[in-house]
Formats: sequence, structure tokens, C-alpha cells
Amino acid sequence: MGFETIIGMEIHVELETKSKIFCSCPTTFGAAPNAHTCPVCLGLPGTLPVLNEEVVNLAIKAGLALNCGINYYNKMDRKNYFYPDLPKAYQISQYDLPICSGGIVEIEVEGVKKEIRINRIHIEEDAGKLVHMEDEPHSLIDYNRVGVPLIEIVSEADLRSPLEAVEYVKVLKSILEYAGISDCRMEQGSLRCDANISIRKVGQETLNNKVEIKNMNSFKELIKAMEKEEKRQRELYTFGEGHKVIQETRRWDSGKGRTVSMRTKEDAHDYRYFPEPDLTPIVISSGLVQSIKEQLPELPPAKKIRFTEEYHLTDKEVDILVGDKSLGEFYEGTVKLGAEPKMAANWILGDLLRLLKEKELGFDAIPVKEEALVKLLKLIESGKISGKIAKEVFEEMFITGNEPEAIVKEKGLGQISGEDVIEKIIIDILQANPQSVEDFKNGKLQAVGYLMGQVMKATKGQANPQMAKEMLEAKLKE
Repeated sequence: MGFETIIGMEIHVELETKSKIFCSCPTTFGAAPNAHTCPVCLGLPGTLPVLNEEVVNLAIKAGLALNCGINYYNKMDRKNYFYPDLPKAYQISQYDLPICSGGIVEIEVEGVKKEIRINRIHIEEDAGKLVHMEDEPHSLIDYNRVGVPLIEIVSEADLRSPLEAVEYVKVLKSILEYAGISDCRMEQGSLRCDANISIRKVGQETLNNKVEIKNMNSFKELIKAMEKEEKRQRELYTFGEGHKVIQETRRWDSGKGRTVSMRTKEDAHDYRYFPEPDLTPIVISSGLVQSIKEQLPELPPAKKIRFTEEYHLTDKEVDILVGDKSLGEFYEGTVKLGAEPKMAANWILGDLLRLLKEKELGFDAIPVKEEALVKLLKLIESGKISGKIAKEVFEEMFITGNEPEAIVKEKGLGQISGEDVIEKIIIDILQANPQSVEDFKNGKLQAVGYLMGQVMKATKGQANPQMAKEMLEAKLKE
């Protein structure tokens, strides 16, 4: 009998607020260590937290975007545990009355659509960051992140493969970005994933011990970690050593390519939750929820339908363009400025994505402006440059940021459309390739392609392709 994998995800998302959850310290990334701290977020004696109203608004917005129910009465709780990056020795979170409950996220993997249930979304404060020094007997602590507002999105154990889990996180990330809830920059820790994985025999009703893999912040490492842990557990159960799969927390060691045990996993009662005495319960009005609902922008599922119907793109093209907010906005901005939708999609999904990958840039750092890309596409459509030359011009635009017309003029890349010039080049090509001419006359039509290639080579790709082909075929038929 085979095994099946059971995965539930816990996603920690930094909310896009200017200040922390209980104090006025800024949340900006990249400050000097411990620069964004105060007595409140450091938990010094005598300080009191004051809840940031925008945190509640963004949590409600996240719940609505993810089809959750909003709990109009909820509260904050103390989650007690000691760790060096938690200066108060407790975290203010939510336990039995979270701000959002239920919810659905639809994913599609290998052509199969599936609904993943969300158990809850709750508000909490972030902990600090430990910096482990190589070859040093100590670690350093940066408390800047302490008190940064988070929502934790907890899924049901509905995922059945690492591939499904990664797709779920991608869809979630896209929705949160579009809704303006978080920038979701995984490389900066704005979105971090914990995966709970267990294995059981197919048909078994009960769940076996689960292992939590902590704090993965890239899709590449997320799938690697889950696949390795899945393999480890399957092997243990296969060889009768299932008792070695214990409820624990493991971390992903990318250097060694395996998960490593950190500590045994606590149960809820180990944290000794109790209502936060320094904060009153959160009471939400139906009017506030309605107001936030009306402010929700167009979200990815609706945008995918519109892109397909309005721009006549394929499902694959739509998935890539809509999958990232910055890329989707760049594409739509280009089309609204006059670019032909299919042509714009081809350039963005082809040359633009290739150059971004080569230069290791994110979609939010596209160096080409929408207006400049539209001008380039107009140059192609008007016949002033060929598609081949356009690729060269686009690469120069990407590197320098210069306008396409200026690049064409500076490098002398304008298309050759003069009949006399093209005719002379064609005559020279035909005289230099008598065998190809003979092949054409003997019915080998592919000879035209070879000769056309020689014409374009001789003109460095600057000959008007349509004109050159028509003139070449006319000369061959003489």
C-alpha cells in the first residue's frame, strides 16, 4: 500500500504599515541594527502597548481578499515562551478568538483546480532576528524587527504535495500584493513560510506525527525542503521506523541539502496562553468591514478572467503576467499606451523576462519604462526597424535606459528600405551563390530561405524583410 503526503501551511506576512504594532517605531527594512527600537517594543518594565489601528484594517482586508469570515469580537493573547529574540519573554498574538476564520484559496496544479481551506488569520507581533556569526562562539541580536506587525495565515491540511504547497503560497502572495496588504518581499523576510508535513498510508483516516519546517523564504528552497522532508519520512515508514518521526520543529539546511532537527514541537498548552491584560478586546463594526470591502482592488482571479477575455492571451501567458503585481501593471500600462496586446505580451514574456533573469532583477525593478517599450513596438510596426534589430535596441534600452529612437539613430540601426540599395545587395548575393540559384530553379524552394538569410546577414539585419523577400523572389524568377 502506498503513502500520501499531508501538508498544512502557516504563512507569516509583514503588514505594510509605517509603524510597528504597539509603538511608533518605523518598520522600514535595512536600518542599522537596533536603530528602530524603543522601550515599548523592547518590553522594558512600565511600558504599555497601544494597538495600531491600521493593523486591524489590513488584517480585515486580508480576510476579505481570502474569502474569510470576520470575527467582529476578537482579542489579543499572551503566548509565553523564552527565546533570545523575544525581549519580553512572551509574544502578543491571538489564540482562541482570531480576527478572521475560514476562507478559501483556489489553486491549479497540472491542470487540476483545487480549493485549499484557510483555518484562520490572526494578528501578532514579530520577534527579533538572530545573526549567527561564522566561526564565532556567540550570536548577535537585531531587535529592529521586534513589534513589526504580522498576520499569520493558517491553512487546513488540504495540500497533498510540495508542488501544491508552493502553488498555494504563490497564489496567496499574489493576492496579498494586489490588495496592498504587504510587499511580500520574501528575500527581506516580509513573507515567511512554515510547512507542517506528515505521511500516512493511503486510506488511513488518522494523521501521523507532523514535522514543522520553519522560516523558508524562497519558492526554490521551500520546494527543496519539503521534498527532502517528504522523502525522509517516507523512507522511515517504508523500513518500519515510523516511530522515529516525532512531532518536532526542523530547519532547512540548504548547504547540506536536508532538514535538521531544532527542537521538539510544543503544543498549545505549553505556551500558557491567556488574554493580554494590557489591551482591550477588538470590537469591529459591520460598517468598517463594508467600507474596507468596497476599497478592495481587482484581485488576481478576476484579473485573469479579464486579461483572457480582453487581450485574448493564453492561460499560460495570463498566469505569468497576473502572477506578479508589478509585471501585470507593467503589461497593462504598456497596452493602455497603445501597444498591441499580443505583441506586448510576447516582448514582456520573452526578452524582458530573459534580461531580468540574466541581471538577477525582480519584477519591481524593471529598468524600461512602459512608454519606451511602446515606442519600440511602434518602430517595428512602422517598418523603421526589423524584429532582429529591435532585440538589439531593447537590450540597449534595458542597460542604459535610453529612448529607442536615440539608440537607433546613434548606432545607425534604421531599416534599409531603399529599393536600389537592396537590389544591388541581392544581385551580389545571387552571383556569390550560383548553386542555391540552381537549386531554386530545380524546385528546391528552401533555397529562398538560405538566400534570404544571406541578404539579412549582408545588411546586418537592417533590410526591410518583406521588401527584400519580394525582390529576391522576383530576381530568382527572371
